[in-house]
Amino acid sequence: MTQVSITVDGTKYTDDVEPRTLLVQHLRQAIGKTGTLVGCDTTNCGACTVHLDGVSVKSCTVLAVQADGHEVLTVEGLADGGELHPVQRAFHESHALQCGYCTPGMIMQSIALLQENPNPTEDEIRNGLEGNLCRCTGYQNIVKAVQQAAGSVAAGTGAAE
Repeated sequence: MTQVSITVDGTKYTDDVEPRTLLVQHLRQAIGKTGTLVGCDTTNCGACTVHLDGVSVKSCTVLAVQADGHEVLTVEGLADGGELHPVQRAFHESHALQCGYCTPGMIMQSIALLQENPNPTEDEIRNGLEGNLCRCTGYQNIVKAVQQAAGSVAAGTGAAE
């Protein structure tokens, strides 16, 4: 066992982990952050996307020991009290989900995309979300939600990250 200290959604957690434990497993099983979903375990779907020190990563490809001493932001850490993050709000208002399985990863990747490009075109949004799969929506409302959120994120309105 190896001891790790990881700050998740602003709270520091210190736990003993097996060196082979994936970050997604640690977040879900030890810390209780079940909003980070396990989809494929092969980096294909993006359901497990989180931010590690502000960078979007698929947590099924990161070992918990690699996150030692770092900060992780999950979909559960986005809302500020009762106020949703602008991207969460846009996904809700644009009906950008059906089954919802991809939604946490899509939201986390959308936020990273908007941080890099606050005013993306439709093609830039589609390219920026390329590693996150949705089998239900056809992506149109997801793209619409990112476009809607772009103005709010650029203006700095809504919940803080």
